[in-house]
Amino acid sequence: MYFPLPCCYHGTGYLKEPFLLELYYLLYMKILFATANPHKVEEVQRLLGAAFEVVTPAQAGYADDIPETGDTLEQNARQKARFIFEKFGQPCFADDTGLEIDALDGAPGVYSARYAGDAKNPAANMQLVLQNMLGVTRRTARFRCVIVLILDRREYLFEGRVEGEILTTLHGTQGFGYDPIFRPAGYACTFAEMPVEEKNRLSHRGKAVAQLAAFLQGVKTAATRRNEQSPATPR
Repeated sequence: MYFPLPCCYHGTGYLKEPFLLELYYLLYMKILFATANPHKVEEVQRLLGAAFEVVTPAQAGYADDIPETGDTLEQNARQKARFIFEKFGQPCFADDTGLEIDALDGAPGVYSARYAGDAKNPAANMQLVLQNMLGVTRRTARFRCVIVLILDRREYLFEGRVEGEILTTLHGTQGFGYDPIFRPAGYACTFAEMPVEEKNRLSHRGKAVAQLAAFLQGVKTAATRRNEQSPATPR
């Protein structure tokens, strides 16, 4: 297991009661992200900043697939978070992200990562979208990201979305996934043409992670204050 279990004594003083194991890990800034996607890890770590260290299941000792068989983004995020929480019993979160195109009745939606097949090839996915959108004038779409956090065996949901449109050709080389064909509303460029910092501030995942970060920071601050105000309880 990647995280060492805390003993009752830490550093120069005893951990004070009440103090949950999950809050211990937050105080020491490590949190599991139920994903094997390095692009997501990099993006989320950048968004969370130095306040928290994002740890993957692979780093924690689990390198197999994480199930995601739900019919909605919410179901998938919840399923992945529960799966990893059951394995490690530590604070964790999972996300699921989908591109919802109005002219395609919300597709690819929950199947965005494997729209062109189980190989999950981003280039093939984009080409299939462009093929299915040939001659279509109604090109409105949105990216939506749902995050489920499990902390103290309670589940918390955060959602971010960004409206935009699907272009007819690829533009830009930054980002990943469908970024080269998605232009957010009010902008003249695609996500793949934006500087990383600008995309993170604007993106669906950026908005959802910002909510997650604010929540975690609030929990961490409250736990620190409670621990400082409680009398020490040596074991």
